[in-house]
Amino acid sequence: MNSTIINRILEDDLVKKIKNFAKDTRVLLVGGVIRDFCLGKNNFDKDIIVVDKDAKIFSQELARKLDAIFIPLDEVNKIYRLVLNDKVNFIDITNPIENDLEKDLARRDLRMNAIAFDLKDSKFIDLFEGFRDLENSKINIISEQNLIDDSLRLLRIFRFQATTGFEIDENLKKIVKKHYKLINNPARERVQYELMKLFDGEYTVKALQNLDECGLLCEILPIFNDVKKVPTNTHHHLPLIGHSIETVRQIENFYKISNKDVKNHLDTVDFGGFRRLAHLKLAGFMHDIGKYSCWTIEEDTGRHRFIKHEYIGAEMCPNILRKLKFSKKQIEYISDMVKYHIYPSHVIATEGLSDKVKLRYIRKMSPNVIDNIILAMSDRLSARGEAVTDEMVKNNISSLQELLGYYLKIKDTLKPLPKLLSGEEIMQITGLKPSSELGKLIDMLHEEQFNGNINTKDEAIEFVKIKSI
Repeated sequence: MNSTIINRILEDDLVKKIKNFAKDTRVLLVGGVIRDFCLGKNNFDKDIIVVDKDAKIFSQELARKLDAIFIPLDEVNKIYRLVLNDKVNFIDITNPIENDLEKDLARRDLRMNAIAFDLKDSKFIDLFEGFRDLENSKINIISEQNLIDDSLRLLRIFRFQATTGFEIDENLKKIVKKHYKLINNPARERVQYELMKLFDGEYTVKALQNLDECGLLCEILPIFNDVKKVPTNTHHHLPLIGHSIETVRQIENFYKISNKDVKNHLDTVDFGGFRRLAHLKLAGFMHDIGKYSCWTIEEDTGRHRFIKHEYIGAEMCPNILRKLKFSKKQIEYISDMVKYHIYPSHVIATEGLSDKVKLRYIRKMSPNVIDNIILAMSDRLSARGEAVTDEMVKNNISSLQELLGYYLKIKDTLKPLPKLLSGEEIMQITGLKPSSELGKLIDMLHEEQFNGNINTKDEAIEFVKIKSI
């Protein structure tokens, strides 16, 4: 296997340039780049260690050679980044910790991330059986102390499971259970980044199940302490935590079988530095967080009710996500997905469903129509209690797929609704000042436009006059 990987490494265009530039300087590729080459994955993030030359000088010289941007990340620890012109590839460069290569490798997190490749003599350095872990599809650490020293690594274990599908060593699980509360120590920005990497992975479901088993899930997202209190019922064959994870699985399944248009949409990075798919999976995981707060059981029927849980959950999202340093756009997207996850099913249940009703839905949910319909279908397939018949599921999914197909058919012909009146114009007409009352009036005007009841500026002026009286 090693010879095949060596050839793969040495044939990489950027590696060739680094190797040709380094000449007599001892430079090693290390960490994720080696792991990705071994797994046959594309790699755009290359970490290198410079052994016998100052990392800053080497970085600056290599930046000039590659016409790359030089960025000092950590002057104290001599860590520098080169961003190449394509804005896709970048290189992180440093010297070994305490100028000791073995000590540097020994302080890394996973054994498979501690493999180095010496560009000077084209040989691997594998001090901790990293290759064995890769060959056995196993995740294991170098030492327990390394987790304690940087407790973000507790979450990184599951992030790597989400991206590789590897099994976590059973003894490592015991170590995580022992130290899981240490995940509260790292900066929330770092935790959020690893969490999003987890949701961006192909094996998110497996990682979430283990994250919960090892105690980390409720430390990172405490709301799931309440989610885990809601049991199965006549509409849900799984307890709420299981339903939440199963919804993520169904989103992944829909993505895999989707056509090119849907996949391209979900692969787009519109906010937060991660694909829409990753954000949709997180929204799917959180879509029922409001249920515990409004959970009632009917005395006469024993039916579990969760009235308006979608609105309650949406109101809870901003506070939860702000604590993890999510951006405003990320919070808006996830909150909207939670708030409207039942909406598509209400649309298709409309008596005498017309194109006008469909268009109203599409305009309201744009640009998140695809995401919203996939979430609704995934939610439906994740709730198969005894009161839910196969026919109910089949009809729901079929109708939602028709709604999605309708959107995909007309989306390129849609034009944004014209802005008939600005907020300033409405204030002049009505005498209102900036206030919640003004905001409600603007929303009402938009709603009437969505419904097709107002189409001209004169109609808009008449509407705001009447409603402001």
